[in-house]
Parts: sequence; C-alpha cells; structure tokens
Amino acid sequence: MSTYFYLSVTPEALIASMLPPMEFGAYMATGTKKRNVGQAIFFEVDFEPIKGIIDCEYVNSRCVAKPDGSPKSSVYISVYRVLESLPLNALKSLYLTADNGVALELKKVGYDKSSEPKNKLHLYQELCPVNPLVASTLPPSEFLQLITDGSIHIVVPKLLFVELNLGELAENPLEGSAEHLPYQNVEHLRDCLEILMTEDKKHIKTVQRFYSDSLLYRNINSGFYLGDKNEMLYYPFPSLTELEKMNYYFFRAI
Repeated sequence: MSTYFYLSVTPEALIASMLPPMEFGAYMATGTKKRNVGQAIFFEVDFEPIKGIIDCEYVNSRCVAKPDGSPKSSVYISVYRVLESLPLNALKSLYLTADNGVALELKKVGYDKSSEPKNKLHLYQELCPVNPLVASTLPPSEFLQLITDGSIHIVVPKLLFVELNLGELAENPLEGSAEHLPYQNVEHLRDCLEILMTEDKKHIKTVQRFYSDSLLYRNINSGFYLGDKNEMLYYPFPSLTELEKMNYYFFRAI
C-alpha cells in the first residue's frame, strides 16, 4: 500500500496515512466507525520536498498495514508550527470534507492580481496558523502581503485564509441588504465595515476572535489563499451551480 502525507488545517498537523485523499477525508470527518461528525480541511503533501525535514524511519515503522491487512489510517508526524515548516511547493490539492465524510477536491491555479476588485470590502476567515474572522479593505494578495511581510506588529510567516461572501455589504455596509448572509451578529459586522470605510489608515478589523471549527462552505466567495510574503497559492471555490455539476454529493451534503 502507498503512504500519503497530509497537512490537516483544523487542527494543524502533518499526518501520514495509507488512505488516499477521499478516504482520508471520510476518516477524518466521521472516524472509523462513523460515530464522529465534523468537517475536515486538509492538503495532500508531496513527499519529495519534505523528505529531508521529517523522520522517515519513524513513518516507515508506524505507517504499516494492520494485522488484518487493513490500511493504517493516520500517523501524526507533527502538530506544532507545521504550516510554517512546509515549503509551499510541497502542497498539492486542497480537500474540503463535509461532516458526513463526502469530500471535494480543489486544485490550485494561477492567480491574476490585476483582476482583484478595487474599492470593495472583504471578509476573510483565517484558518491556519491563526483563525480570527477579519474584515479588510485589501484584496486577497495585498491582505496576505500585509499579514506576512512584517510591516505590521503582528505577523505570521505563512497564512491560509478563505474569502467569505459579504453580498451587498461589500459596497454598502450601512444600508446594503444582509438578508441572505448567515452571520450571527450582522450589526457588529456592519460596525466593523463602517470603521474600515471611515478610518483611512486602517485596513483590517477583527470581527470575531475565535473560529468555531465549522466553515459554511456555501458562503465561500472566491476561494482559499495560502502563502507568504513572496508567493501565493490560490484554490478557487466553484459557484454553487458549478459545484452541483462537479460533485453532486458534496453539494447535497453542505
């Protein structure tokens, strides 16, 4: 059996497994006896770029088939500062798993910064290694640059985040309709967006300090972004119409 490597995002961990991605997603979301329920978000990791930074002997001794021949589901290699330690070129597809175990593969594509919308507000759910919900005046590439280049006091070396839908609030936070937005405290969100609009030198505002470990997949706007001050990876999320055609079971699960 083959050995696969995964970067789990929630919680952050580097994991070896004998399960291919879709089966690994089901295992992480539901457990071996289908008694667990919870989302799983993870990357498949290419072995070649990381073989010099992991204990291969440990992996080979632990990631082996069980006595009955069934595959080893998971061997945890690291749980601390994992994303920071991995080269970006080691990260392959991103997988989103619904709480029933059905997974969706998102492939990285080239990103055109020139197409980023200007003069709009954005809402970003940071996922790893930190996870507040943040409103910003900056488009994704500029937001990532600000958080990772050391130009502000609080900085992280790498960041994974997803852009969420703001609907009409992206252009009119005070009077725009929030009818179809799923956020619990819309008035607080409006307040945060108003602050960004009225304070010229302020580009980010924390909306919620803690992540609930449950991402509303249907509310994803453009997609997922991962990178550092020098490079950004982009994993676009399909529209719901596209999603229904490409992965009907995941569409129904969310």
